[in-house]
Amino acid sequence: MADPLVALLAGFVLATVTTPVGVSGAVFLLPVQLSVLHVPNPQVTPTNLLYNVVSGPAGVVRYLRSGRLDRPLARLIVSGSVPGVVLGALIRVYAAADPDVFRLLAATVLVPVGLVVLRPPVPVARDLSPRAVRGLALVVGTIGGVYGVGGGSLVAPLLVGSGMAVATVAPAALLSTWLTSLVGVATYAVIALHAPGTVEPRWSVGLAAGLGGLAGGWLGASLQPRLPDRALRTTLGVLALALAGLYVVQAVT
Repeated sequence: MADPLVALLAGFVLATVTTPVGVSGAVFLLPVQLSVLHVPNPQVTPTNLLYNVVSGPAGVVRYLRSGRLDRPLARLIVSGSVPGVVLGALIRVYAAADPDVFRLLAATVLVPVGLVVLRPPVPVARDLSPRAVRGLALVVGTIGGVYGVGGGSLVAPLLVGSGMAVATVAPAALLSTWLTSLVGVATYAVIALHAPGTVEPRWSVGLAAGLGGLAGGWLGASLQPRLPDRALRTTLGVLALALAGLYVVQAVT
């Protein structure tokens, strides 16, 4: 009973903090799974994606109802991140199943995310071509399939860091994360048919964290217009770099 309660609280807090910048919270749920709940590797990845599937609709619906979704941007991100997450799932199961390898991969994701979020924005993002946005989404979708966060959670900090407004990127990235995670969970389910017991999500953790994230996502999306952009960037950036350092230490010791 303790694990689902911890997962519920973690999902709520993380979604409340990360939804305003278009990040689902799964990028920071992974350390809770590994270090607190001790979810075995590689089950942490589909469990993360399950969290996204359950928690995502609240923030997405809140943004849709407020009319803040940039639909063309959302379509571009989805068109790249969906095929990417399928490729990432295959890499995760067949090439990065070792826990230390996975921690190092996670660190390589968190470091650039943290640095990009902390960097002062440069107003050039509107010059990005649709092909460039789609290509970026494909790359981060693949990484997201390995890490279990969906493509939108990684593309959001990159687009924001290049100059796009958080209010523009966040709704599109969150919708992309939800759709990509649906595809990711389905992909892991297919893989599990050939390797039973290895890549199924930890259902109790994923569902509990997702329900917490459902409430936190609604709250975070509602709070976004009232929160200072720079404070959000600083909090997420510093946390991402700190977690990356922790993973590197764990992997090499």
